[in-house]
Amino acid sequence: MKKEYKEMEEKLRREKAEIEEELAKLKTTLDFGDETDHEEEESDESEEIGNYLGIKKSQDARLNQINHALEKIADGSYGVCEKCGKSIEQKILDIDPESLLCKACKQKGRN
Repeated sequence: MKKEYKEMEEKLRREKAEIEEELAKLKTTLDFGDETDHEEEESDESEEIGNYLGIKKSQDARLNQINHALEKIADGSYGVCEKCGKSIEQKILDIDPESLLCKACKQKGRN
């Protein structure tokens, strides 16, 4: 395994732990009180749940990307573009360590 990839693996594992910790904190701060005296309180709870679910969906997607990148590191295919099979530039991996595409394929996807 390349030295850079070992560093990427450590970075990905740290990011994964941070996201999991953030999601756990968010979940514990939700107020699902069973006593709703006012419609306003019910509305606040609904809004809070909606916000949590939005954040959770986004963070779950990020966790999936991180886990996929960690699997690629483990099987030796990390740093290889999933579209064209060429190497993903180190600059791209430094910015976006869970990247699946090289710069050229990312740009083609925007057009």
